Amino acid sequence: MAKRKKKKTAYKKIYMKWAIYLASSIVSFFLLLYLLVFIGFFGRIPSVENLRNIQNYLASEVFSSDQTLLGKYYIENRTNVAYNDIPDYLIKALIATEDERFYQHNGIDQRSMLRVLVKSILLQKESSGGGSTISQQLAKNLFPRRNYFIISMPVNKIREMITAVRLEKAYKKQDILELYLNTVSFGENTYGIETASRRFFGKRPRDLKVEEAAVLIGMLKATNLYNPQTQPENAINRRNTVLSQMVKNNYMEKSKADSLKKLPIKLNYTRITHNEGPAPYFREHLRLELMEWCNENPRPDGSKYNIYTDGLKIYTTINADLQKYAEESMRGHMKHLQELFNRDPWGRDDRFLENAIKKSSHYKQLKKEGKNHDEIIKEMRKPVKMQVFTWDGKTEKTMSPIDSIKHYLKFMNAGLLAMESKTGYIRAWVGGINHEYFQYDHVTAKRQPGSVFKPFVYTAALENGHTPCQYIPNDSVTYTDYDDWTPRNADRSYGGYYSMKGGLTHSVNTISVHLLMETGFTKLKDLTGRLEIGTDLPEVPSVALGTYDVSLFEMVRAYSVFANNGKLVEPIYLRRIEDRFGNVLYESKPQPAKQMLDANVAQTVTEMLKGVVNDGTAASLRSVYGFDNEIAGKTGTTQQNTDGWFIGYTPDLVTGVWVGGDNPVIRFRSMSYGQGSYSALPVWARFMQKIYYNPLYKFSKYSSFNIPEDIKNTMDCPDYKEEEFQTLKDILDKKGETIIEFFKRIFKKREPSRNDNDSIKLNTR
Repeated sequence: MAKRKKKKTAYKKIYMKWAIYLASSIVSFFLLLYLLVFIGFFGRIPSVENLRNIQNYLASEVFSSDQTLLGKYYIENRTNVAYNDIPDYLIKALIATEDERFYQHNGIDQRSMLRVLVKSILLQKESSGGGSTISQQLAKNLFPRRNYFIISMPVNKIREMITAVRLEKAYKKQDILELYLNTVSFGENTYGIETASRRFFGKRPRDLKVEEAAVLIGMLKATNLYNPQTQPENAINRRNTVLSQMVKNNYMEKSKADSLKKLPIKLNYTRITHNEGPAPYFREHLRLELMEWCNENPRPDGSKYNIYTDGLKIYTTINADLQKYAEESMRGHMKHLQELFNRDPWGRDDRFLENAIKKSSHYKQLKKEGKNHDEIIKEMRKPVKMQVFTWDGKTEKTMSPIDSIKHYLKFMNAGLLAMESKTGYIRAWVGGINHEYFQYDHVTAKRQPGSVFKPFVYTAALENGHTPCQYIPNDSVTYTDYDDWTPRNADRSYGGYYSMKGGLTHSVNTISVHLLMETGFTKLKDLTGRLEIGTDLPEVPSVALGTYDVSLFEMVRAYSVFANNGKLVEPIYLRRIEDRFGNVLYESKPQPAKQMLDANVAQTVTEMLKGVVNDGTAASLRSVYGFDNEIAGKTGTTQQNTDGWFIGYTPDLVTGVWVGGDNPVIRFRSMSYGQGSYSALPVWARFMQKIYYNPLYKFSKYSSFNIPEDIKNTMDCPDYKEEEFQTLKDILDKKGETIIEFFKRIFKKREPSRNDNDSIKLNTR
């Protein structure tokens, strides 16, 4: 018995020695590991001084003229918010849930050290948590963990502990909380409480309710698992846990927490990415310009600004309301138009499908991998699951890449640009129907303008001495010097005479060409050069019908000269750039308007274009859409309905709309649907209706062009006549004489001559 007891004691001593040895070895290992980490063997740890100068990546933000956030440029979607703008209950929810003894420790919570040692380090449980203080979590946010193979966890934990202690020396407690809430990830490439608050609840942190703040704090444990958008039940349970922690730590009364736990989560989920959110086409156009600005305007030390990381504040002229109205109007009409287009027999794809396939990224990638054409086509015919764009939303379908190309080729697209005529401020910019799937910007893309170009032909004619009531024969003329080309009217109707203003009102092709040939190419090119819509116009009669390429941006700018009494203003969309501290880096300086046209000429064109709306090709604005305010504008349709246009303006706002296929082969066969008055004008009408429904913008509805009466009087004539001269007044109008001048000339005393009798007879017929 004594022998057995002695043996047992000996085993205990051995176990004790081994336990002491093991513990000593572990302690020695961690002391050595700590020392190696501290001296920088596993990489340099930032000093206190370095930590004081932390500048994390900040997204640059783009704002509308009324301070609405339009979008961001970022690597990490992050916007900083000051501690004073964070509600107290959100801070308390964070501390109660993530670090109850935050105000008692210096960066490391010794009570939790053992749990960290056992769970995180010995058992290698990455998600065990429980030991990391807010300061340690901040260290992990600022300096992401590295891979050290089998010792990754202990090395990273030690690095975070050392960094946390240094953070506590570098910052006050409230600064650490501010920095943490500005760097922590909420998933979905969303960083910081400001961005998360806007993403999930559509408001700033200071406007969050207590239960909403608890939802966001609850997400920090596992952003995907507790995402209220995708995991609502988990999010509610986690939110309630946060509320319970606030009760436990005496930050909230139990009765209030219990009432809040019964509430559902009401999200206002707002996803703003590079492709989503307001004005994505505009933001992409602006991005390219900002990149150029950054290259040309370095900091004083020579380094360049970075729009993705420097947190620049970019202020634009875009009006958030008008941008919203423009996008809604575009979507509403284009969905309807696409339904009509899909009914139109669409058998034209074979003529250009192969070319589209070869231009696709899929084809190019397979080509790069060394596959020949036949192998590529075989591969691209294999069905796969994919998300595709439809007007009813994204849809998951199983189709081959070739079928996908066919699917996107048949979509009609559109562009809209709205600009204030007096200031040049761009107020709305819509480059297409969906930026994620159709990234070609139709505001800057060049297409044939068709009849929306005709007002410039008429302007050149007015400058050349033509008058609005001058009658022009509506004859079908073949221009033998230009390949025997014959202009054709849309209704194939010829004969009779149109007044100049009637020719524009009814968009008569023969009249436009006749005016161009009388005026001359030189005068037209001089005009378009002044208005920056083309100095290299082809010297062919068809140019009068808009058969050369020009962008919607250029056309809207040029039309503004009519609304602005002959003055041309440069479009402005970027107003100011500030750095993250509010220092102004750039501010636009509007250039004075240049008098490009005689004011009388500009007002005469406007009065004629009012006739297009009142009695001509845009008359549906009155009869269908019910507008009763002053509007001038012009429809346009190119050959075979390839492009539909409408550019209309009020005294304050010029808005242009283009509709067509990305590929010109995509077009309506029917003139009924393909003409600009049906394809493009309704977008303009919907847009302006939405503006007028808003009391803030009704000033535009009641303002006037203020056309002088003497200009209006020059248009007191019928649009069309069977004969050029039907009355004495017609003859006088042709000669530019008054009745008094006419009779004075006839009966003026003169010396008799041999031809007097003949002359009198001739003049009195």
